[in-house]
Amino acid sequence: MKPTLSVIIIVKNEEHDIRVCLESVAWADEIIVLDSGSVDNTLSIVKEYTDNIYISTDWQGFGVQKNRALVHASCDWVLSLDADEHVSDALHQEIENAIQSVGPVIYKLPRLSSYCGKFIRHSGWWPDYVTRLFKRGEASFSNDLVHERLVFQGEAAKLTAPLLHVTYKDLDEVISKINQYSTLGAINSYQKGKRGGLTSAIAHGFWAFVRTYIFRAGFLDGAEGLMLAISNAEATYYRYLKLFYLSK
Repeated sequence: MKPTLSVIIIVKNEEHDIRVCLESVAWADEIIVLDSGSVDNTLSIVKEYTDNIYISTDWQGFGVQKNRALVHASCDWVLSLDADEHVSDALHQEIENAIQSVGPVIYKLPRLSSYCGKFIRHSGWWPDYVTRLFKRGEASFSNDLVHERLVFQGEAAKLTAPLLHVTYKDLDEVISKINQYSTLGAINSYQKGKRGGLTSAIAHGFWAFVRTYIFRAGFLDGAEGLMLAISNAEATYYRYLKLFYLSK
């Protein structure tokens, strides 16, 4: 029999992105959506594509929430997506071929992300491999508050077609996410026993800019490359500064 595929997505107030995401995987055998308390039209849109909707407002981090969604998957294979990602036509075909082949059980997908309307092909953003496709039972998510990862045995094979990631749509979103993720990153680091300081915040922020703009060729991405390098530096600086205050 043809192998089946579950798509799992965690959401909260994603009305601006979720339709494109769901439309790109409407061909899947099963779509699982776990909501953590949306107050916009997210769930109304989701209901157009699936009845497999679950609610869990006890937020303990991205990793925990994705594992909660994973529990509800019932197909042979699982594809994990974020609400602001969507599967390209070429990747759809690659996924179909991969799950029907006799071979690897874990796959990495190259993710192509946009920044203020421009897809970034340098700056350390491409190819940004994310491990998202796996045979059910072969992997689960780490329990990290943020920047969760898939935990599995062995090596992951690589697909070649891009997973499209429409993130940081404008500067308002850049600033909002810098604040959100620097806070979550600081808490995550603190829980792992790490500590910060002002000097450390400045040094890491400076290095984040240099690494993004110079060593990862962000200058080739034009104005958006410079903007991205600066926002990476800001996010890193504030993450370590917030860690400093948590340490105090």
